[in-house]
Amino acid sequence: MVQPLLQVENLLVRFGGILALNHVSFAVAEGSITALIGPNGAGKTTVFNCLTGFYRAHEGRILLREGEGARDLVRELGGFWGGTHRVARAGIARTFQNIRLFADMSVLENLLVAQHRQLNRNLISGFLQLASFRKAEAEAIDFAHFWLKTVGLEGSANQLAGALSYGNQRRLEIARSMCTRPRLICLDEPAAGLNPKETDQLAELIRALRSEHKVTVLVIEHDMSLVMGISEHIIVLNYGQVIAAADPQAIQHDPKVLAAYLGSEDQA
Repeated sequence: MVQPLLQVENLLVRFGGILALNHVSFAVAEGSITALIGPNGAGKTTVFNCLTGFYRAHEGRILLREGEGARDLVRELGGFWGGTHRVARAGIARTFQNIRLFADMSVLENLLVAQHRQLNRNLISGFLQLASFRKAEAEAIDFAHFWLKTVGLEGSANQLAGALSYGNQRRLEIARSMCTRPRLICLDEPAAGLNPKETDQLAELIRALRSEHKVTVLVIEHDMSLVMGISEHIIVLNYGQVIAAADPQAIQHDPKVLAAYLGSEDQA
């Protein structure tokens, strides 16, 4: 059995008197494409925000495997909210339901910004243009062009990101996330607003992230045809709780899922 790269245990999040996540537990196998689905308000994006350092869970653990052990991201974030840089260093990247590119920067610059951790940007080396600085900068540019080519945007490197079509902005956001060299990428509704052709291209890209680039994928998505077509494992949330976790075929026939998310079979 494939070991989990990510293990979420009894995650609990409150917003005032509202229990957004109620002891949520699930695992994401290394090298898998796993989907997290559920109705609006089920808690999917709250899970992503906990995984990527935007929220800190009130209870529970988020275990990211490293070698023979695992690190607890909830404990590492301590009392601080917004520990996104620590999560990125751990190897988790994400995209957003609402695109968050630097619209007034070029496509290439968006990918260079994502690599700031790899660049030697201290004042002395930058000012003196030392060899180490020039080498790091050249490598970052090469890596950015690699991902632009991978997502089909190499010809748009010098365009403003905000001038791209909506579908291409989606692809750029994935490329930017991949420039952080993640082990796990969390895609938040990547097919939102895409036409059928763009959705098919997205499915191929997601499969390539896993098969060719060895990245584990966790995706939130409402497009059920996309979910069923790319996922090996699906976790279903409803009212902040996991109500099912299985392969796509089992999920399609689970009565709790049909009632909560897909609609019960006897509905008109």
